[in-house]
Amino acid sequence: MATGEDVLRDLSSLSQTWRERMGDRPPIAHEFPTEHRDRWVRFHSLPESKRYASDAAERRTILERHYAVLGELFGGEDVFIMTSTWSTTPEPEPRDRLDLRINPGSVLWWSFLSEDDSNPDLVVHTHVYVAWTSWSAGSLNRLLSAVAEYRAGNVVIGDRRLRRLYLPYDGGADVLAVDSAERDVLRDRHSAWLSGHPSGR
Repeated sequence: MATGEDVLRDLSSLSQTWRERMGDRPPIAHEFPTEHRDRWVRFHSLPESKRYASDAAERRTILERHYAVLGELFGGEDVFIMTSTWSTTPEPEPRDRLDLRINPGSVLWWSFLSEDDSNPDLVVHTHVYVAWTSWSAGSLNRLLSAVAEYRAGNVVIGDRRLRRLYLPYDGGADVLAVDSAERDVLRDRHSAWLSGHPSGR
């Protein structure tokens, strides 16, 4: 089990690596595709770009697609998982049971001021929590299912060096590969999961 010192060391290392690779940009998952188009690809979770599952078979398909790409990106690596909560004050509100269950052992890493997309005049503070985990297919079911059902958002999964990021959302996942060559391999391997829109979104 990680000690308090281990957690602080991990947070410090993550902050340093984040600054080196991402600068001062906070982790806002839906903005990454625009900022890193040269190594970005989007995969849809269900056939014909259907957004939400209607039955157990489709829920299994969603998880199978997530784990297929996660396995190719991270193999047997440890990964970090970022989840977010929101408040109208700078201090985070107590986390609800769902957030604690989908990212167990996570600690507050970064709070920043953001805007509500539906109401730009509303002051919103985003609070990002991080945990590190050894994962395998099946171990992230709660997290990925919550995202797929639009019960969790702004989720980021990545390796410690921030070379690869996986950004699940309700309907699919955005992937930031190491470079355009790796992105192209992933895109070609899972071409049936791509959007039919010219933008790839």
